[in-house]
Formats: sequence, structure tokens, C-alpha cells
Amino acid sequence: MRYEEFRIEGRNAVREAFRSGKTIDKLFVLDGCQDGPVHTIIQEAKKREVILNFVAKERLDQISETGKHQGVIAFAAAYEYASVEDMLKVAEEKGEKPFLFLLDGVEDPHNLGAIIRTANLAGAHGVIIPKRHAVGLTATVAKASAGALNYTPVAKVTNLSATMEGLKKKGLWFVCGDMDGEIMYHQDFTSPMGLVIGNEGTGVSRLVKERCDFTASIPMAGNIDSLNVSVAAGILAYEIVRQRKFGGN
Repeated sequence: MRYEEFRIEGRNAVREAFRSGKTIDKLFVLDGCQDGPVHTIIQEAKKREVILNFVAKERLDQISETGKHQGVIAFAAAYEYASVEDMLKVAEEKGEKPFLFLLDGVEDPHNLGAIIRTANLAGAHGVIIPKRHAVGLTATVAKASAGALNYTPVAKVTNLSATMEGLKKKGLWFVCGDMDGEIMYHQDFTSPMGLVIGNEGTGVSRLVKERCDFTASIPMAGNIDSLNVSVAAGILAYEIVRQRKFGGN
């Protein structure tokens, strides 16, 4: 995996990044290194639920840009993350039913950027991504979003399923894209809605799918069996837009 977030190398630099409140996505630490400064950095990372990776010196040398990592390299988000509550507040202020995108393990930064762009143009109030097994807000994501990242909030959550349960209590319903689902034109998406999009290869995970109220398929007549994940997200999103503007089924 190629990391394109802002790279922060060296013990003092990483410690200062934590101290300043910068959002750190991942921390790479030399395996077996437990001296005072490194221990402090590890504790700070755990307190903030940063993804920790203990790796060999060869791995650190490989991803280092300066060659002076001192056993510690952090990756900070290219953009700051919002909260899910921020998104619901935006919907409330606009007098609109909440419309959120939830991405279950999208790993390609170009796909994430394209989906954020679609979310913005479709009038969604935000995009929710998981902390693990998914791409974060890298420089490539920002570029692929064509500026949408400046206007559409993105939240990063520890547990997507738990987040969905919390949003259900606030009145949201969830639809996930699935080739085995009912044709999207036959379903009603006019309620406050969360659109769940799965991983490029494996789709929506079992636990997340179980929490969805609908599974929707896109009718296809070609010779191949699937669409690019960002294209599928766009088609499903605009069926939700269509129903909101002109009524459901």
C-alpha cells in the first residue's frame, strides 16, 4: 500500500503533532522499541485510537522520506475529519431529511474521491468511512474529489455497524448496493437515508449488510457482471435523489 497522507518522521516531530491536536491516521513504530519517548508516543496513539503498526526497521526505511525516522513515522490526514453529528446538524439547518453515504471498506483513493464528489453533487450531507481496512483522506482522494472535499464532510468511525445502529435510533434507514438485491426502482428511498457502498472486491460485509433495511441492485444488460464501485454509488445515489424530488414508488 502506498501512503500519500502527510508523512511525519522522528520522535520529536510525531510527539509535537499529537500535542498540537493534528489528526493522525496511522503510526508506524519500530518493533520492540520501548524506550521512554517511543513509549509516550505509543500511549498517546492508543488514547486517540490511532491505528498502530509495529514493523521491522527495513519497513520503516522503505516508507521514510528523510531517512531519519528514529523508529517512528506517523501519517496525518490531508484534511480534517468531521463528526457524524456535524452531518445531521447540516441536514437540520437546511430543513432536509438526512442523506448520508457509508463506505464499507473502499480502498482505492480514486474511488473514494469520486464518491465524495458524487455525494456533494447529489446533495448528501456527509460521507462516513471506517478507521480500518479503508483508505483515509489522502492527497489523491482530495484531488479525485475535484474540490468536493472542501464542502462535503467526511467522518471516520471505529465501528460502522454500531454507527448505523445509532443513526437508526435517529430515524435513518439504510440501503446497500448488492447484485442479489431487489431492483432499485421497486423500492422506496424517500425516508432519511444512508446509502451503504461496499469494498471494490468483496462488496458490503455480512455484519453491515445485516443492519441494512434494503438491498438494492442496479439492472444491467451487458456482458460483464459489475460496475465500478464509484459508478454504482452514483447510480444508486441519483435514484434516491429522483425519489426525493418526484416521489417514491
